[in-house]
Amino acid sequence: MNDVITIGEAMIAFDPGSTGPMKFVNTFEKKIGGAELNLAIGCARLGLKAGYISKLGNDEFGKYIQTFARGEGIDVSQVDLVDGYPTSLNFKEIMEDGSVRTFYYRDKSPTLTMTPNDLDETYFQQAKILHITGIFPAIDEQNIAIMNRSIELAKKHGLKISFDPNIRLRMWSKEKARDVLSDILPQVDILLAGDEEMEIIIGESEPEAIIEKAKELGISFIAVKQGETGSVGYYNGEIVTAPAVKATKVVDTVGAGDGFNAGILYGILQGWPLAKTMHVANTIGSMVVGVKGDNEGLPYYEDVQEKLGEKERIER
Repeated sequence: MNDVITIGEAMIAFDPGSTGPMKFVNTFEKKIGGAELNLAIGCARLGLKAGYISKLGNDEFGKYIQTFARGEGIDVSQVDLVDGYPTSLNFKEIMEDGSVRTFYYRDKSPTLTMTPNDLDETYFQQAKILHITGIFPAIDEQNIAIMNRSIELAKKHGLKISFDPNIRLRMWSKEKARDVLSDILPQVDILLAGDEEMEIIIGESEPEAIIEKAKELGISFIAVKQGETGSVGYYNGEIVTAPAVKATKVVDTVGAGDGFNAGILYGILQGWPLAKTMHVANTIGSMVVGVKGDNEGLPYYEDVQEKLGEKERIER
């Protein structure tokens, strides 16, 4: 049985060989990206069983992603390679301060060949959490029906639904994001959202106000991400303000939120107290930003233990 399954689009991510505006960068390194796949990788490295649902191009890039994910221990039995739709790409621009802009090339995404009927109901019967994001429906409007079907199957078979709005304004407008994502919120059990994203969706950016509105919608676990400030969590009547864990060095902020999400889901599945779950999630986020790449910085659980001082690191 998988602990966590997720549905989304994976891409080849080209990381720049130098910092600064992309138009002046001459070399790029091939890596792998995609928020949902990053989440699956983060969960797998922590020791959870993770499954990924997607379609990739039947090309060298698609085969590379599938092989990479399988090598991370992710169940890719629900990942198909399709002809005529090239695997999507993105190019990153990284500035000296670690801030990132992403340029997408995904107009003919292989996920456009997906339909709600492609979702295998038995796959949902064998999982505990379904993790979804706002990126998948932003790729194309037809994906809204696929996401709704995944939610329906998750509800039918007793899965908890985890949701990160992950709003990408390069992909759709604030108005469209608000319309689509506000319909998803009442179905959610675990909300993993940035304060700026929630301002777009519900018009609130203060954690306490976000928590109150989310509780009214029936959401039981709420984590509000505040970047370098830290995070605020709510569960079972308790609110915890978790200060940020200082990163050794910030070189690339992409993937930090996915690492945070993986930490939260791990803590929930372990039955940890809210304060420990939030602190571990913040710790993982701080570890991710110290490594260049979308998922290279996602730690194994023993790395997290060392960072927390729970395990001694032996250098030689």
